[in-house]
Amino acid sequence: MQQRKTPMRKCLGCNEMKPKKELVRVVRSPENEVSVDLTGKKSGRGAYVCRSADCLKKALKGDRIQRALSCPVSDALADTLMKEISENE
Repeated sequence: MQQRKTPMRKCLGCNEMKPKKELVRVVRSPENEVSVDLTGKKSGRGAYVCRSADCLKKALKGDRIQRALSCPVSDALADTLMKEISENE
């Protein structure tokens, strides 16, 4: 039986390629709402970040998430992302 390939994604914080299951997906829906996608199945444009607060801080500080999603990330949303990631760390 042939082994399945593990999908790899790049973390916006540390710029390392990691298996998709180890990362948290931040998604911009077709309605331009940005949220955390813990299932990895929501429709929309996605960006990936490690499950660490450090990587999220780097990604937010360098506006990497905004660039990847092509829309602004509000401070309130950044706080929500930080809470959700620290809960799931």
